[in-house]
Amino acid sequence: MSDAKSVSAGSITVGQGADTREIAYLHRSGKKAAPALVWLGGYRSDMIGTKAVALDELAAETGMEAIRFDYSGHGVSGGEFRDGTISRWLEESLAVIAHFAPKEAVLVGSSMGGWITLRIVEEIARRKLPVTLKGIALIAPAPDFTYELIEPALSEAERNDLATKGYFEEHSAYSPEPNIFTRALMEDGRENRVLKGILDCGCPVHILQGMRDDDVPYTHALKLMEHLPSDDVVLTLIRDGDHRLSRPQDIERLRAAILEMTKP
Repeated sequence: MSDAKSVSAGSITVGQGADTREIAYLHRSGKKAAPALVWLGGYRSDMIGTKAVALDELAAETGMEAIRFDYSGHGVSGGEFRDGTISRWLEESLAVIAHFAPKEAVLVGSSMGGWITLRIVEEIARRKLPVTLKGIALIAPAPDFTYELIEPALSEAERNDLATKGYFEEHSAYSPEPNIFTRALMEDGRENRVLKGILDCGCPVHILQGMRDDDVPYTHALKLMEHLPSDDVVLTLIRDGDHRLSRPQDIERLRAAILEMTKP
């Protein structure tokens, strides 16, 4: 188990004026020469879920730094969930990384966090940010999910709700509260698409994808592979795996992938 006493909790302020929100984080210090493990969670998930905690435990065992946080409108961070967009959550992710300023990092993105991870990669290159990526681990990644997965499946009623109310609701398999998808999220998603050209991550990439995933079909991971031309990209298809991939055997696969990326 991880040592909770060596984990510090805090928050950073992102945005200005009426757009200001407090982004909560949990941070584990590591050895100077060790990379930081950065957790990028999924839609409506938080930094104390099974996989996020397992990442922190791995950091505790190996002496690596671990950075977890909640997007605005998620977990214990400030801000309204309905204001959330990929651009907004990307801004917060980059702000957290800049706050801790690791020299080397492994980005670990789950579901929507996989999309945000790939956008972070693009922004690191575009802005020439001073962080070297040692690896990327993607768990049931959902890049471009608003454009690729949601929009084509919208019912007439949902399209009407988007046009008239600015959002539509969808049953959630993980919460008694429905998922809410706003028009702003959908429109912003089109502006943040990554599956439109070559993705040059410049580091090893390991994708874990369940074949019984009802939220993100495994064919979506195959499509992502087409945009990752590097030889150092591994896709592990888990025949009986669901979307969460949080069973002990799934966690072990994630740990193995990260250890392979960070070995001396």
